[in-house]
Amino acid sequence: MSVNTDRYQTAAARYFEAWNATEPEALGKAVAEAWAPEGGYTDPLADVSGHAQITAVIAAAHEQFPGFVFRPLGAVDGHHDTARFGWELVNEADGSAPVAGFDVVTLNEEGRIRQVLGFLDRVPAGA
Repeated sequence: MSVNTDRYQTAAARYFEAWNATEPEALGKAVAEAWAPEGGYTDPLADVSGHAQITAVIAAAHEQFPGFVFRPLGAVDGHHDTARFGWELVNEADGSAPVAGFDVVTLNEEGRIRQVLGFLDRVPAGA
């Protein structure tokens, strides 16, 4: 595995750690480790920047989907300062995955996220 591949894998792992943190202190720490201080997150439902706003978006997702975890779908791919990967939101009780998407992230020189551009491929009605 190349150094750059490791960089993309590490960034994605930190990203999923943040999205799966449910305790406020752990969530805040995970967001700070994954994102640069000025980092942003944009998808069809949110357009935020900074650790506090990103933390709030993640906490809101957990409120809407309690008992669910974010899991990667397929491999992380990347070049230069950009990586992409698919994901799904999985119900830990029954294994169903009503939400799935695809994210493109740009990284800073430290390997922390500068920006996420998220796309939702599968969303349940009314969500």
